Amino acid sequence: MSHLLWHRPRTAEADGTGHGNYKVSFSDSSKRDSSRPSASRTNSHTSSPRLLSPRRDKDQDRPRSQQLWSDNRPDNRAWQRVNRQSEALWQESPSVLSPNSPQPRPFLIYHDSFLNLLGPSPSLSLLITDPRAPYFHEAGVFHLATNTLFITSNQIPDTSPDAVTTSNKTIVITKIEFFSPTDFTRDKVRCPERNYMANGGTNFRDGIILCAQGSLREPSGLIYMEAKRPHKTVTLVNNYHGRPFNSPNDVVVHSDGSVWFTDPIYGYEQGFRPKPQLPQHVYRFDPSTGDIRVVADGFGRPNGICFAPNEETCYITDTDVIHGDGTQVHSRPATVYAYSVYWTNDQPYLTNRRVFAYADTGAPDGIECDVYGNVYAGCGDGINVWNNGGMLVGKILIEGGCANFCFGRNGEMWCFGEHKLWRVKLGDETKGALLGV
Repeated sequence: MSHLLWHRPRTAEADGTGHGNYKVSFSDSSKRDSSRPSASRTNSHTSSPRLLSPRRDKDQDRPRSQQLWSDNRPDNRAWQRVNRQSEALWQESPSVLSPNSPQPRPFLIYHDSFLNLLGPSPSLSLLITDPRAPYFHEAGVFHLATNTLFITSNQIPDTSPDAVTTSNKTIVITKIEFFSPTDFTRDKVRCPERNYMANGGTNFRDGIILCAQGSLREPSGLIYMEAKRPHKTVTLVNNYHGRPFNSPNDVVVHSDGSVWFTDPIYGYEQGFRPKPQLPQHVYRFDPSTGDIRVVADGFGRPNGICFAPNEETCYITDTDVIHGDGTQVHSRPATVYAYSVYWTNDQPYLTNRRVFAYADTGAPDGIECDVYGNVYAGCGDGINVWNNGGMLVGKILIEGGCANFCFGRNGEMWCFGEHKLWRVKLGDETKGALLGV
């Protein structure tokens, strides 16, 4: 096994207080592994990690741990792993900057593998700003045949008589038909009643599946909606053996045709669903047989769900850090869990639950993989990207954060910032695993 040593030497720059900044470098005493950050060849040791100090000062009279952590300056809080190749790009490109920069730009590099995903000319642009309402929140379903993006809004005040059962709130489905990356039309989908409080969504057959969270009167469940006008809908499932779901949040379709979805209690906490009658489960529904079963439990608030490209791993986010009433407790999970998909008796099971990643800002909401198996999640600072081993390789920083997003064609992504719709262009070969285009 490689002995990768971390050294935190003081840099030459001082901040006026007599203290230099700390920066992480690496030395590797064995053969380099190309999947790890590049190692420094200047210091090769086999001892445990230590602090390298170029000079003695008054702080050396304090314990070493105090020297490292006692002053809480912002530029000492965010040490990042950097190497020469990444630093060269940060210096040359106007749109890519070091994580240690005081004013970070859109693309934050934690590992060189992120450079391959970004491609030669990554960009972040604002397509729509609409101050009237948070129209860009969830779902994010790109329908290839019609070149149309479907997005569900956050909750919008509604004073109509029918909105009494949803605590005077409504959710709007927006569809955007693209003729080019910047040429498009925007329209509102006229929702049938069974679309009450639509949330997450995914592609299914010739249309899309939406999570209908329901209301105090209408049941929650999954609905199928045609992608073309008049957008006819049909209910796929709205109960677990007679017991009502809580408020389904996100959904993904397996290659065997089964539909997997999460069911947190956000609707109850936000006042438009009755008291829960089921735990906060993850379900598998088979439309061909009607079979519905629980595949995972033990969450604070199960939220986003996706499969790895080979479908051997299922990723599920837990956004328990933020409850539906708006309270935030940072000791609660903001976690991505990974499960192994194990088949027995011709049925899949989720086994070997483990922590895959923890979001350092906000909570990981929507989640998707690219064709290489990298994992993307919408977080409080934008899109966080991990490789399939759980290493954070990069971030796409978006003002105000990004709860959800969607892949398009050839490295295109749309990111939803409530009142804003963003377009991200990565490398042409960075394609979403769901559509693979």
